[in-house]
Amino acid sequence: MKLDNALQAQAPDADARLRQRATDAAVKFEAQFIKQMLGQMRSATRELADEDSPLKKKTSEPMNDLADGLVADSLAGQRAFGIADLLLKQLLPAPDLSAGAAASPSSEK
Repeated sequence: MKLDNALQAQAPDADARLRQRATDAAVKFEAQFIKQMLGQMRSATRELADEDSPLKKKTSEPMNDLADGLVADSLAGQRAFGIADLLLKQLLPAPDLSAGAAASPSSEK
């Protein structure tokens, strides 16, 4: 009996840790997605710029990459694009649904 109670007490902690790890991974994925998008936009801008444009200079690329990463991390931390939220909605079960609430309305007819 004591073992069952101990396992039940640890279950919420394990669930919270799983949710936290999934949330961290989803936010990191969103940050990586945003950074890739910013890099592609910067690359397209560079290709469209005139030959004598400062955008064509390769010397600023490392700083631009760093800036893109910082902006992406900030936006992902705010969940600005909603990608992390969508991932979590698909990966994690809703915490407040009971078995009765999860039933579809069409099955009640």
